[in-house]
Amino acid sequence: MKHYVFPLLAVTTIMACNTTEKKKEQMNVTPPTVEKIKKELTTNGDTRIDNYYWLNERENPKVIAYLTAENKYLDTMLSPVKEFRGKLYEEMKGRIKEKDESVPYFENGYLYYTRFEEGKEYPIHCRKKGSSSAPEEIMLNVNDMAKGHEFFNVSGLNVSTDNKLLAYGVDTVSRRKYTLYVKNLETGELLKDVIAETTGGSTWANDNKTLFYTRKNPTTLRSERILKHLLGTEAAADKEVYFEKDETYNTYVYKTKSKKYLVIGSGSTLSSEYRILDADKPEGTFKVFHPREKDMLYDIDHRGDKFFIVTNWEAKNFRLMESPLDKTSKENWKEVIPHRSDVLLQGLDLFTDHMVLSERKNGLSQLRIINTTTKQEHYLDFGEPAYVAYSGANPEMDSKILRYGYTSLTTPSSTFDYNMDTKEKELKKQQEVIGGYDPKNYVTERLMAKATDGTMVPISLVYKKGFEKNGQKPLLLYGYGSYGNSIEPTFSSNRISLLDRGFCYAIAHIRGGQEMGRQWYEDGKMFKKKNTFTDFIDCAEYLIAQKFTSKEHLYAMGGSAGGLLMGAVVNMRPDLWHGVVAAVPFVDVVTTMLDESIPLTTGEFDEWGNPKNKDSYDYMKSYSPYDNVEKKAYPNMLVTTGLHDSQVQYFEPAKWVAKLRELKTDNNLLLMETNMEAGHGGASGRFKAIKDVALQYAFLLHLEGIDK
Repeated sequence: MKHYVFPLLAVTTIMACNTTEKKKEQMNVTPPTVEKIKKELTTNGDTRIDNYYWLNERENPKVIAYLTAENKYLDTMLSPVKEFRGKLYEEMKGRIKEKDESVPYFENGYLYYTRFEEGKEYPIHCRKKGSSSAPEEIMLNVNDMAKGHEFFNVSGLNVSTDNKLLAYGVDTVSRRKYTLYVKNLETGELLKDVIAETTGGSTWANDNKTLFYTRKNPTTLRSERILKHLLGTEAAADKEVYFEKDETYNTYVYKTKSKKYLVIGSGSTLSSEYRILDADKPEGTFKVFHPREKDMLYDIDHRGDKFFIVTNWEAKNFRLMESPLDKTSKENWKEVIPHRSDVLLQGLDLFTDHMVLSERKNGLSQLRIINTTTKQEHYLDFGEPAYVAYSGANPEMDSKILRYGYTSLTTPSSTFDYNMDTKEKELKKQQEVIGGYDPKNYVTERLMAKATDGTMVPISLVYKKGFEKNGQKPLLLYGYGSYGNSIEPTFSSNRISLLDRGFCYAIAHIRGGQEMGRQWYEDGKMFKKKNTFTDFIDCAEYLIAQKFTSKEHLYAMGGSAGGLLMGAVVNMRPDLWHGVVAAVPFVDVVTTMLDESIPLTTGEFDEWGNPKNKDSYDYMKSYSPYDNVEKKAYPNMLVTTGLHDSQVQYFEPAKWVAKLRELKTDNNLLLMETNMEAGHGGASGRFKAIKDVALQYAFLLHLEGIDK
């Protein structure tokens, strides 16, 4: 590793400085340098040279020194907006109702809710017995638990059937490796039962003493084993109930909504399988529901004398089936809701007399309610051009009330209770924006951009009234486009800080997601992955043609697999963007997918391909951002990562930035921030996380010349 020296070097990309001293400081700094150590990587007869491969040595002091130097460089280069970053943070923090409480939901005799106290980072998980007038019982005060930790996350809260015990997972590193604890809710005592290396989730059998959980592989972090723990015994003696041998699958355990069955699920990208066991008989043996089949996905739930199955068996957009309790293989399945080519069936919520289907049509979510006694059905009407609606916390089967959530780019997150018989709805709570927010001051649109191959790609937009479509206004285009994950047009109070400063915010619903149905996903994966990138570019070109913005004012943002998108589009069209934010970006596709010791790799062969196969290798290499960095001008860029990231390892963005620094021919900003205490999801706590947003917004606004 070369020493970090700071010779005189004029940097022309930073605009007006707040003080002469800050300007001098900027003009006398050069980016950190990285030692090049040649490593040859040969696969399928092809050799790649990776000069920065050594940056994967997490414990190497030189690696830590480099990441620290990049952080210091960022602070220096953004020193003119240090106060502005602070202002943005306080502004966004100030919109949050600090003393807040979720809408309680009823389960097994108790009302459960989460509340926040003023000035506190973490939630307090509570319940009341029977009614809202009962005394509050604090199950977990995460603020007290988090003391002394830079990162702290609680996950998988799970109360036993007799309401006396709480199982939960704790992660203090941000590697998503949780330790399970059990708390006696009557006495407040923590039991001696402590189980490490889990996913954080767990499921109680109905005997209130047997706990099923998922164990992770300590190296790959693959969820691979289901174990059974008997309270009062040593975790080392826990019995393995199931081991998922196929390295492309993950496994998990849950209980049906009816509380009658324990379910072990195994899933890969394109195939799934379930095993079931009577929840009253935890000593029994799990029975396969239906054996896994290639390219066949299914999900199950139970009600009365039937299982219900949502599946893509002979149904690309999925259909609903049912089966008897004792004959669950697919030859006994009976169709309930047929396949529709224009509607994606996403999920099912069962009630005693109703079922609620979560569907997607024309890119928008729908809730379809069916009375299973009268056979009458209807859809909820939401009345906005771009929105998302979803079934919320509905743990009780015997209810006529549907709890659902609703939000849009202009409507804050809202919780409704809907009577499925009378069709009356009640707004239980809408996210409060402190300081005042009027949705009538903002406009949302939904547009369709024509892709290169003629496909129409949806775009959701929001901007403040008065936004002029003259081609001179700033626009931030967000994208993801992987794993079939649909990017929903949801509200963000943080985003107001951009909109009120003249930005338009847009989401490109590109292929690789599932917004327009299952085919939308399949047309953006494997050997069609480049559709994701060209769709995003085509959306950007369309917005420019429609005078929403211009190249000089166009910005792009994406994270994780969306960071791959950012890396690809800056290689393909570096001239199109004035600035790009790539958060925890997956940019070294070939090397990562060749290393099966890295978390997530084996489970993603159906998404990206297996580069041990030459055709997959060649195609991946043709778009992998790290492998395609060239000697040319790149836009201004901000790259973020976390040292403990378990999803995209920190060294991918670190290597990418190092190679960009080596080859880029421009004087534009290239900045990288590594959170030395956090992982893929960034900082823990509701206020710390806003600092990440403040950095991103300060970067974008500064490039636009807006520093106040």
